[in-house]
Amino acid sequence: SAWNSPVLWTLCFGALATLLAVGGPLAFVRKVLRTWGIWLLLGACLWLTWNLFAKADLAALWNRAGDGSMSLAVGFDIAIAMPLSWLPLIADYSRFARNGKHVFGGTVVGYFIGNTWLMSLGVGYTLAFAGSGEANALLLALAGAGMGIPLLLILLDESEKAFADIHSAAVSTGVLVRLKVEHLALAIGVLCTLIALLAPLAQYENFLLLIGSVFAPLFGVVLMDHYVIRRRRLPAQVHGLHWQALLAWAVGVATYHLIAAQAPNLGATLPALLLAGLLHGLLSFSRGRETARA
Repeated sequence: SAWNSPVLWTLCFGALATLLAVGGPLAFVRKVLRTWGIWLLLGACLWLTWNLFAKADLAALWNRAGDGSMSLAVGFDIAIAMPLSWLPLIADYSRFARNGKHVFGGTVVGYFIGNTWLMSLGVGYTLAFAGSGEANALLLALAGAGMGIPLLLILLDESEKAFADIHSAAVSTGVLVRLKVEHLALAIGVLCTLIALLAPLAQYENFLLLIGSVFAPLFGVVLMDHYVIRRRRLPAQVHGLHWQALLAWAVGVATYHLIAAQAPNLGATLPALLLAGLLHGLLSFSRGRETARA
């Protein structure tokens, strides 16, 4: 039937995420998340946690030996890719904060607890109830907990994440293109929905490695620029593109893919991040010396 069509649901949730992105983050956060959304999501996570502790032998899962199909370094690259990809969104929300220290502390604590808790749930449910390795095994395991209601709430929360991604991309693109954020969000939302229709869900691991290759060196550049080069001083005005930063980022991306393809057991995230940051620092300091001499 039409209700079982992945295309239909992809279009529905794509339209929902796009409309939320066009409306902006503050309206959704104030009217939905702060009022009831976050509490329903926390309730769903608590239920899933209780269900896991009640039905799974956690001691046996902890002591289960790995099958050797994935090295620790590759697992680290995959696990860290998702949190890294969400870091740009923090600025979209925290820029409205009144106190820098409070928003920093809240972000660190909330980000750490949220990622650790939900990733642990994913690992626990996969090992306990989805050992077959099928693409939909984990979804079926989650759907069986609480008559699928927790999974439905998490699904709605994922729509909020998709909207945040679209809005963040629109804000970033708006720095370079003189168009309204709302118009950019609409265009990006349509593009992302089309990609979702074509992207194979079973190859999500490759997607995580792809976004890891983008964001790991990016934050190497960002951290070097903010803490070392500018020493936490905000620029009074942004003057065009910083080509040395883009070059360092590109080298980091290439390094990530090279290591992932040729030496995956080494791990690509940390080398790419460190190399991009160091290269950006060297290029910036050398350019500063040339400017001073001139």
